[in-house]
Amino acid sequence: MLEDILIPTDGSDEAGIAIDHGLDLAARFDATAHVLHVVNVRQTQTAPHSEECEQDGETYVTTVADRAADQGIAVEQCVRTGYPEDCILSYADDHGVDLVAMGTHGRTGVRRYVLGSVAERVVRLADVPVLTVRLGESRTRFFPYEDVLVPTDGSDGAMAAAEWAVGVADAYDATVHALSVVDATSLGLDVRSVGRADDLDDAARSAIDDVTTMAREAGLSATGTVATGTPYREIRSYVDEYGTDLTVIGRRGKAELERYLVGGVADRTLRTSHVPVVTVKHPDDG
Repeated sequence: MLEDILIPTDGSDEAGIAIDHGLDLAARFDATAHVLHVVNVRQTQTAPHSEECEQDGETYVTTVADRAADQGIAVEQCVRTGYPEDCILSYADDHGVDLVAMGTHGRTGVRRYVLGSVAERVVRLADVPVLTVRLGESRTRFFPYEDVLVPTDGSDGAMAAAEWAVGVADAYDATVHALSVVDATSLGLDVRSVGRADDLDDAARSAIDDVTTMAREAGLSATGTVATGTPYREIRSYVDEYGTDLTVIGRRGKAELERYLVGGVADRTLRTSHVPVVTVKHPDDG
């Protein structure tokens, strides 16, 4: 499932946490770790210390590569100069990686999140799943993954994410948690909302049944829950209550890039989660 994992690093604490996850996954899947540092051309175009930046980059990637080698993980290392998001995306395409694992400088609360970060752009544009980790309120225990959360609405994109999540859960012998949230904002206040609520509840139960069936057919433990509320808040509440280690969620593809603004479930989950999030784009999505 995972043969090549790209781990961008800039020497920051956020990147360090992502490195931990990327190397752990590489070890589980016997995958090659590709360690990449990008000397940010935005910072070096007029700076006299570009050579020093390149030397720092070599140090960053060598340090991670040595860690990987010590764990018996095959590793490739690279330092490039350019715009970080462009270099990460082009490296992923050129080397056919299956996952990008990177840190993000997200802040607690959607409104405080700074749009335009490297991680956000990679999530928007990458054709492969992207695992993002931020410091924030991160819990101390993540490894091994014991509980993997899969928010689902029954769509093709959600099922693509579920398939990926089951593959990871299988490698860790983890429990799969399927969660479908009936969005309270979609319910009106008149009598017609009763029937509408029943329809949405039935659809949510069908969605979690699809995921739990997939997981159990893979020989995994699985549980399903239907909640009512604001989806990203219910996802976070579930993480807090059940102590899940990883959230895997479907995301929009390039075709909806212009519409990918604050407000979607996947992006709000990414921005506010204090556990790692893997965003998975459906393979047929623009």
